[in-house]
Amino acid sequence: MTQPPAVPAGVPGQLPVGDRVARALTADLTRQRGPKTALIVGVEPESPVLTAALDALLPDDKSFLVGTAAPLRAHLTALGPWVADRVQVLDSVSEADPVDFVVVATPLHGSAEEVRAVLDDLGKRLDQGGLLSVSAPAALPGLPDAGAEELERQATLFGVGSDLVLRNRPPLRVHRLRFTPAELATTTRLAPAYRPSSVPVTRSMHIDSNGVAAAGIALGLAAFARVARPSSRLWLLPALAAAPVAAFFRDPERDIPDDETAVVAASDGVVLSVERLRDERFGDDELLRVAVFLSVLDVHVNRAPVAGKVVDFFVADGGFAAAMRPAAEHNVAAYTVLETVRGTVVVAQRTGLVARRIVHRAPVGALLAKGERFGLIRFGSRTDVYLPADRAQPAVAPGDRVLGGTTVIATWD
Repeated sequence: MTQPPAVPAGVPGQLPVGDRVARALTADLTRQRGPKTALIVGVEPESPVLTAALDALLPDDKSFLVGTAAPLRAHLTALGPWVADRVQVLDSVSEADPVDFVVVATPLHGSAEEVRAVLDDLGKRLDQGGLLSVSAPAALPGLPDAGAEELERQATLFGVGSDLVLRNRPPLRVHRLRFTPAELATTTRLAPAYRPSSVPVTRSMHIDSNGVAAAGIALGLAAFARVARPSSRLWLLPALAAAPVAAFFRDPERDIPDDETAVVAASDGVVLSVERLRDERFGDDELLRVAVFLSVLDVHVNRAPVAGKVVDFFVADGGFAAAMRPAAEHNVAAYTVLETVRGTVVVAQRTGLVARRIVHRAPVGALLAKGERFGLIRFGSRTDVYLPADRAQPAVAPGDRVLGGTTVIATWD
């Protein structure tokens, strides 16, 4: 099978793909600098996915399209020689040589066997470490979709990231699958990934999807209280809380330092300690650890301090002491282990007295750019960055204020 499965009987037409889904499907084309090749399957001239893929095209890139051949060729010719020289239309997927990226422009929507056959076929078109981007209908209660469930299963085995795009009708979930390990050097050519589930408020400020959900719950409680107790003003409490709750999950854009020797803060906050220590969980070598405390007023989105590949993730059990106290050393914490070109780097997301929920969005196998968002901690917490002590020099001291993704906390020798 060389095309996405047909829409099952009883479902009229193809599922529409909007601009936000298109951007999510092609996000990795946009973020990888340097020459790359891509195969876009099931695409038409008016497809938002084609527009997004062409926007990501760089001078040394090469893309191949599989869809309705004649209209595609006419469309590329109309776009001029710059595009036509870099984009080629194929009559079928079987004509394609192995590429760095495969993007399926239409949602996979069929039986489990059909979806599995498509993934198996397209996986053969990927080069070593290549990435397959696909979408499927979001799971809805009482409306099972065998194809979407199979894709979720494949994502559990091979997924390196997914995004739920609610602002599409119907909502779609975008999965990125990697069937073979990626080269570590690829991480040095990455820009931070685009997250379609964040809601833009201004050009420089977003609200994380967790904040949208929390604010929605608060407003829902306010509406329920208003109906249930119309003579009471209790509904004002959750209604007024919605805005500050959403603000807690603010996600500002940040300028990431271009300096390859710079290690950036994993979060906003105040530096608690800068120390050298050993931790047998991460080997026998001495480590440099920079710990940062986040108050409830700080931005709680966490960012990768360096470019690297996620090779391990685990959660250590513990207590919930106040994050600025020494006892927080033994709090519940999530550890993300990154393999980098300069050695192993670890980021710990620690809970606090109020913080009881860690959100992690970088599965094992994911590639992170320096400064890229990979999770958050709710309501006051602490982040620790562990670096090889023989290769990194601290650039901050206790009491310094830092901004995640921007402030340089250490430099590589």
